Amino acid sequence: MAAENQNHDNLLGSFLKDRRARLDPKSLGFTATRRRTPGLRREEVAQRANVSATWYTWLEQGRGGAPSADVLDRLARALALSPIEREHLYMLAQQRPPQVRYQPTTTVAPRLQRLLDMLEVSPAQLRTPTWDVVAWNRAAAVVLTDFGALPPDERNILRLIFAKARSRMPNWESDARRVVAALRADAARAGAAQEIKALVEDMTARSPDFARMWQENAVGSHGEGTKLLNHPIAGRLVLEYSSFAVDGQPDLTMIVYNPATPEDAERVRGLIKASIRNQAAGSMDMKD
Repeated sequence: MAAENQNHDNLLGSFLKDRRARLDPKSLGFTATRRRTPGLRREEVAQRANVSATWYTWLEQGRGGAPSADVLDRLARALALSPIEREHLYMLAQQRPPQVRYQPTTTVAPRLQRLLDMLEVSPAQLRTPTWDVVAWNRAAAVVLTDFGALPPDERNILRLIFAKARSRMPNWESDARRVVAALRADAARAGAAQEIKALVEDMTARSPDFARMWQENAVGSHGEGTKLLNHPIAGRLVLEYSSFAVDGQPDLTMIVYNPATPEDAERVRGLIKASIRNQAAGSMDMKD
């Protein structure tokens, strides 16, 4: 009973022991012979993490004290932890998540693209913390912007709002201000301050309005709201938007715009049908 209570209290040690037991010694350059238990030995984990074998043993036994962030990162690499396992290691050892390390995303999983495509009349897109659009559906292309026709480095919502979309946004000032405030918060939360530096400098040089809004140092969110659009073909559109985090990919946010009324939905549906007809006609022209 005492051993069970000790194991229950020492969650960090139990986690470390379990993860080293899952590793294949041979694939990591260690001999697989003469092992009483599966996985790596404690001294082998210590060797891979460049820590003392005695200290690592104490850590598994609940006697090692609170390890530093540097040591936790070395242990995470030594144990080949996934990002979510690394976060769990930090929570057990320091009762806080690790410092964010931003990793830009340029592609998305096919399952996410299929999810976007299932939203027939709801424009939807996936964006990064720097507000680069990395995936979208047909409804987004015909209602918001044809992202596929833009070079990848121009598929940025901030650039579009301040360079091209002003005439289509009846509430441009408030919408733009909200997005600037959200960019500041998103970039800081994702650890992408350096990544947006070039974007901010370029936008500041190009747009006095952006420079003015950025200097206000406002911080906000872009969770949900209503977007008004003056579409050149469909006319006035009212869209209700919601933002969703992508589980397991904290660097991605999904934004879904739902037509606010049946009439708005019909206008979007008409744009999609026209897009499909134009695409079919283009394909026929190429065959001819």
